[in-house]
Amino acid sequence: MNEPLCRALLRARLTEDDLAAELQVDPKTVRRWLEGRMPYPRYRWALAALLDANEAELWPQLGVRGSLPSEIQAIYPGLDRVPSEVWLDVFGSARNEIGVLAIGGLSHIDPDVIAAVAARARLGVSVRICLAVPDDSKGGEPGAGQHDRAAAVQVRGALTLGAPLAGAGQVLIRMYWGVLYQSIYRADGQLLVAQHAYGVPPARATVLHLQYTEDGDMAAAYLDSFEKVWAKARPEP
Repeated sequence: MNEPLCRALLRARLTEDDLAAELQVDPKTVRRWLEGRMPYPRYRWALAALLDANEAELWPQLGVRGSLPSEIQAIYPGLDRVPSEVWLDVFGSARNEIGVLAIGGLSHIDPDVIAAVAARARLGVSVRICLAVPDDSKGGEPGAGQHDRAAAVQVRGALTLGAPLAGAGQVLIRMYWGVLYQSIYRADGQLLVAQHAYGVPPARATVLHLQYTEDGDMAAAYLDSFEKVWAKARPEP
């Protein structure tokens, strides 16, 4: 029996079913964790964030090496599970730059969050939005027919959702055709990074909330990735 995990569950006033619903797993899986089975890392991180506890506290056998890197502020089980107040806090904290590299458009972003981004843009914050479209054409370039129609629908949808950004300040929108594995939402040194996986809907991608630190390399790697994708992307048609 994992006594620390059981105590943390009681302290948070959550049930096995509550955890199962939050993490989108079978309640039997949660029961096995409580009985002592070690969860996969992504679930350990999500449990620690959900129960407001340190990973090594819930699983002492991990030792010091099991602690989360200081760059990780929180972990969420899906894009659609990131609270609106977190989105608003991240983008609302921007003083210099906001960047969005989104796989699958912007439909998961609340209109209030788009409005908050527009407000920052009007205050002089630079905003860059890059919409990533999976490329099913040969040679890595957008092709004709179905692919182009799908891309056009995505562009129109994104521009509709981003209408409040029109005339808000320095707002640039680009399209990227190709394979990517993360959606990245940055506000200066704060990032929300969705880890996409084959066969998993974008909204259910595990999200890392990161804060850039000079002695860390996780946030720096994603910031560098954003810049490389942006450099290859093209202005929206």
